[in-house]
Parts: sequence; C-alpha cells; structure tokens
Amino acid sequence: MIELTRAAYDDIVYRAYEGGEAEVCGVLAGDRGTDGDPSVVTETHPAENVADTPEIRYRIDPEAQLDLIETVEAAGRDVVGFYHSHPTGPTHPSETDAARATWPDHSYVICALDGYPFVGSWRWRDGADEFEQETVTVRSER
Repeated sequence: MIELTRAAYDDIVYRAYEGGEAEVCGVLAGDRGTDGDPSVVTETHPAENVADTPEIRYRIDPEAQLDLIETVEAAGRDVVGFYHSHPTGPTHPSETDAARATWPDHSYVICALDGYPFVGSWRWRDGADEFEQETVTVRSER
C-alpha cells in the first residue's frame, strides 16, 4: 500500500496536465514502509523527461536521477519510488515500463489522463519479474 499526501497527489496530477502530450516524470520521497506498513509519499521531485519519444516514453537522465536521490537522502527521506504520466495511454504499466523497471520493491506511480485523471501504483517485484498493483490512498495534511 502507498499513501500520498494531498500535496504530493496534486503535484503529480497538475504536473501531468502541464506536460501536455509528453510524459512527465520524477522521484517520490517520504518514508518507505516496512513490516507491512504503507509507504508514505510526502514530496515529489520532478525530473526532465529526456526520452527520444517523450509522447510515449519517459527517461530520467542518470546523473539527474542520482542528484535527485542524493537530495532526497540528504533531507533524511527515503526514495519511495518514481512517477510518470500516460497522457493518452493505459491506466497501468506498459510493456516498456516493465522492461525498464530496475528498482525492486519500490513504487511506480502512473497518472493516466485519458479522460478523468487516474493515479495508480505498482511495485516492481524483481524475483517475479513483474509489477504488483498496490492500493493508493490520499491523505489530508496534518
């Protein structure tokens, strides 16, 4: 299970709309749950999509990704996972998303905009070589 603060959820959805026809992407920061506790996303860190075809793919430059991860960790937060949008695509990970997943047990949040915005999340299970859908909840700020 993954919890998004209202601010993190809004950041993902608004940024997806701002991306227009191109996929947007970034890093999710907060607390990676352990022992059955949910992961909690309190911050999003946007990244530039450097894919050759940003309308149907996303790619974070490896150096930029490392910088974002260092920023998250320096603030005392965990990298919970990553997010990207599907401006006109499916509400689930694509075959390309699965082929490029490299962070086991991290969340991959997708904001699909084909119609009403849909925000879903999947964890990459490396041993099973597949995504496992997880429940997404949005909590109000406290």
